[in-house]
Amino acid sequence: MTTAPAAPAEPAELPPPAAGRLRLLSYNVRSLRDDRRALVRVIRACAPDLVCVQESPRYWRPRGQAAWLARRTGTAVLAGGGRAAAGPLLLGRPGVRVAAVHDRLLPKTRGLHARGFATALVEVPGGAPFTVTSCHLSLDADERRRQFELLTGQLRYAELGVIAGDFNEHPDGPGWRSLAARLQDGHVVAPWGGEMTSVPENPYQRLDAVFATPGVEVLACGVPHGLPGVTGADLRAATDHLPVLAVLQLPAG
Repeated sequence: MTTAPAAPAEPAELPPPAAGRLRLLSYNVRSLRDDRRALVRVIRACAPDLVCVQESPRYWRPRGQAAWLARRTGTAVLAGGGRAAAGPLLLGRPGVRVAAVHDRLLPKTRGLHARGFATALVEVPGGAPFTVTSCHLSLDADERRRQFELLTGQLRYAELGVIAGDFNEHPDGPGWRSLAARLQDGHVVAPWGGEMTSVPENPYQRLDAVFATPGVEVLACGVPHGLPGVTGADLRAATDHLPVLAVLQLPAG
């Protein structure tokens, strides 16, 4: 007889708002092919200042669909999306200022999906400037290794930076371990909520994460099970990944 997975425990309360503090959500939305209303409810309940989206629609009206998601979640498109970054997209709430955009399309292996990075240099009230990158790495191990090697190059535009996304690799993989040796793995540094991000019906593996450079203080990071307004039904219906929510504290600007 198959045993149903135990219900995730209620997470501790998140740190309150403060100058230079932000909520960052990383979420693979599977091209908005699932329950869009559930997806919007999850994002709104997480109240993020920044959203690192993976698998934003790329082929059918990508700009219009990114704008729809931004409008419904009370955010604006900051960078990436569609063909600009081959799927990764950055959304931000009012008050997030974009100083520069540094999207990058990656070298493509024949027969595999195009991939890219959505990157922006941003500021939030009271905090120092930092880069934020949304990424969705390859399913192919060799291509993914090369993409991991390119990923930290997106940090060169500021002293502080955050990289979030769907890495299609487990924490014991070579690329993940290399990244974690240079950056803070948010859930390891400040575990909060759930750990496993795939699949929503029975989470058994961790593919999604938020990484931060030294100098960015990670206050909490994990899957927002039990956060007020986030229901298990919506998490299962919204897409095929669970989101990762991080609370980050930046040094004063």
